[in-house]
Amino acid sequence: MKNTFEENLKKLEELTSDIKRSDISLEDALKDFEEGIKLASGMEKQLDEIEGKIQILMNEPEPMTKNNPPQFDLFADEGEISGTRK
Repeated sequence: MKNTFEENLKKLEELTSDIKRSDISLEDALKDFEEGIKLASGMEKQLDEIEGKIQILMNEPEPMTKNNPPQFDLFADEGEISGTRK
């Protein structure tokens, strides 16, 4: 199960707090740091995906309505766009 962005942010904050403790061993600090780097990288990918979706929605010619749903065919290949999809 994939964590939400907010859950990942909370975990990253916990790891950061743990690393700052004066009684943490070097090994534990390194382990927390490594986990934090992996978590931050995944969060960056999540943000990139969200930004891409926002850009698509912002470039719609009309605001989204029931009669004008968002168009995500920007990434479809030519056969799918022209209706010749098999």
